[in-house]
Amino acid sequence: MMSEKLTVRQQLRKRLTEGGMIVAPGIYDAYGARLVQKAGFEAVYMTGNGVSASLLGQPDVGMIDLTLFAAHAHRAAACVDIPLICDADTGYGNAVNVRHTVREFESAGVAAIHIEDQVAPKRCGHLPGSRPVVSLEEHAGKIAAAAAARRDPDFLIIARTDAATGLGLDEAIRRGQAYRKAGADVVFVELKNSPNILEDLKRVTAESGAPCLVNIDGGGKLGELTVPEIEALGFRIAIFPGLARNAAGFAINEALGTLKRDGNTKAVRDRMLSMKEYNEVLDLGAVEEWEKRYMQNR
Repeated sequence: MMSEKLTVRQQLRKRLTEGGMIVAPGIYDAYGARLVQKAGFEAVYMTGNGVSASLLGQPDVGMIDLTLFAAHAHRAAACVDIPLICDADTGYGNAVNVRHTVREFESAGVAAIHIEDQVAPKRCGHLPGSRPVVSLEEHAGKIAAAAAARRDPDFLIIARTDAATGLGLDEAIRRGQAYRKAGADVVFVELKNSPNILEDLKRVTAESGAPCLVNIDGGGKLGELTVPEIEALGFRIAIFPGLARNAAGFAINEALGTLKRDGNTKAVRDRMLSMKEYNEVLDLGAVEEWEKRYMQNR
């Protein structure tokens, strides 16, 4: 008798403790999610920063709401067969709001969300300065609420803390431990690049008491590490939030500059997808096969 195929959530939960580190490139739309899957990655990450830029043309300062993000995530999750991990900011409110947040993302087909302990309105962790955080007790309550709210036990709750920049690494680790006890499946301690970043990361994975996620989004020592080097620090998930938004921004700027200068895009055409390659990303062949099978007039 054939065994049942694992759901995307079951796949992600299973991989938390088995095999190598999970690498989840960052995207901000369904097209990017398809590209990640086509490239052979086993998970994909939807960045709040990129979604804010994509949908609103605004920086990541808390303008994206739950309705916008969950609907956008639903479209991305629906077009791929790999787990989608999403940024859920602060959970969009208190513990009651968090219950609604979890259920909206579950309904959208998302496999995991991370919820951070910043005060609202939040700010991207890579913007200058420290981020004020709520009390440990308040956020632990929100994490407990998130764990209790899920209908699917395989939906992962990732607890993020931004306490390190303002309150120090010891406090950030203490919070990670508390959030784990409250029901988090994964701990995410947001750290900025510093002279001691590698030692700090080792402390996070050694002392958090949970599988840990790391954010690889920028330069410095952290951005130079390879996947095996990141895994050697003890992490189970690595997200690369800026990959798609930064690469796309650079490429679009270059193409636009060429069109403005030359009047056409000939000089950069070899660095653009052909229509055939574009349609392959979107799996046009599967649509055409469906038409042949079920539309007799085609």
